[in-house]
Amino acid sequence: MQIYLVGGAVRDTLLNYPVHEKDWVVVGETPESMLKAGFRLVGKDFPVFLHPKTNDEYALARTERKSAPGYKGFIVHASPDISLEQDLIRRDLTINAMAMDPEGQLIDPYGGQQDLENRIFRHISPAFAEDPVRILRVARFAARYQHLGFRLAAETLALMQAMVSDGEIDHLVPERVWAELFKALKEKSPSAFFYTLKDCHALPKTFPELDKLFGVPQPPQHHPEIDTGIHSLMCLEQAALLSSSPEVRFAALVHDLGKGITPKELLPSHHGHEKKGLPLLRKLCNRLRVPNNFRALAMQVMEYHTHSHKVFELRPDTLTDVLSTLGAFKDNPKLSWFLLACEADARGRTGFEQRAYPQAQLFSLAAKAAAGVDCSSALDGSLTGSDIGAAIRRLRINAVTEVLKAYKLSAV
Repeated sequence: MQIYLVGGAVRDTLLNYPVHEKDWVVVGETPESMLKAGFRLVGKDFPVFLHPKTNDEYALARTERKSAPGYKGFIVHASPDISLEQDLIRRDLTINAMAMDPEGQLIDPYGGQQDLENRIFRHISPAFAEDPVRILRVARFAARYQHLGFRLAAETLALMQAMVSDGEIDHLVPERVWAELFKALKEKSPSAFFYTLKDCHALPKTFPELDKLFGVPQPPQHHPEIDTGIHSLMCLEQAALLSSSPEVRFAALVHDLGKGITPKELLPSHHGHEKKGLPLLRKLCNRLRVPNNFRALAMQVMEYHTHSHKVFELRPDTLTDVLSTLGAFKDNPKLSWFLLACEADARGRTGFEQRAYPQAQLFSLAAKAAAGVDCSSALDGSLTGSDIGAAIRRLRINAVTEVLKAYKLSAV
C-alpha cells in the first residue's frame, strides 16, 4: 500500500503543536483489498477504514464533484488510479493539503509549508466555495491559531464573503454550526471564531442574536468599550482566561443577548435586559440543538449575573432565594461555573480586565453557610407540608445574614 499521513497531523507536526489524531490516505487500493488486509469499513459517503490495530482512519484517495447545494451535495469518486495530488487538492486550505510518506518526507504540492511559515490561511482552489462548512472551519482554525499570528488571506476572505452573498451558507444545518462552535469554544482564542464570521459577513446567518449586539451602545461609565457586541466577545476572551469549560465560555458569550432588542429611545440604558434576553437564548439553543448543560448554565448567567455583580447590596432573603434557584444547596452544584461566567462579564470591559471580583467569594461563602445549616428543628415532625420548606428557608436566611455581616465587618 502507498500510505501517507495527511491533513491536520502534518500541519500540527510542522507547527510543533499537539497532534491528537492521525488521518491517512491510501493510494492505489480498492475497498476489497483494504478489507482483505484486515481494515474495517466505517465510511458511509466514501471509503474510510479503521486500522485493525491502531483504529486510525485510512481513506482511499478520492475526488469530489459538486452536484447540489450545501455541504452534502457532492459526488465522491475513489479508485486506484487517483493520485495523492488529486486527493489533496480537494481539501480546504493549503496548510491542510500536505502529506508525509512513511519516511517522514514532506509532500507539499500546493505551497502549504510556506503559508504555514507565513501564518496564512489560504484556500487551495475555487472549489473551496462549494462547501459552506469551510467557512466555519476557517473560523475555528482562527480560534485555534490566532495566538500564533495566523491571518486570513485577502483572496480567501473575499471568496468567503462571496459564498455568503451567493447564499451557499444558507445550506448549513444547525447541528453542524453547533459542532464547529463547540470545538471553537475549547480553543485558545474562541472570540476569533466570531470575529472571522463577522469579517466574512456570515455572523447574521449563523448567529443572528449575537450579530444584533454590534453597534448597540452601553453606558460609557460602565462600559468604556461601549459596543455591546465587542463587550460580548471581550467576555468570551476573559472566560477563556478564567476557565477551560466550554459551558462557562458559552454562558459568558450569550449573557447579554437581551441588549440587542432594547428600544432605541432607551439607549444606552438596558433596564431589564436579563429577563428580556431569555426568549432569545431559548430560540438560539433550540435552533442549534444546544445541549441541556450548556443551555441551563447560560440561562442562569443571563438571568442572574446582575445579582452576582450587586451581591454586596442584596438583602439576605434575596441572596438566599437566588442561591436556591441556582441549585447551590444541592449535591455537586455548579455555582463555581456561574461565578466564573459572571467574573468574565465584569472583566470583559475596556480597562477592567485585571480588576478583582470579590463578589464571587461572598457568593460562595453565603452558599456554603446556607447549605450547611442544621435543619433538624424543621424536620422534627412538628411541621408539615410547605411549613417545612419555609422553616428551612428562614434558617438559611439567618446563616446568610451572618455571612453578610461578617464580610462587611472584615471589609471595614
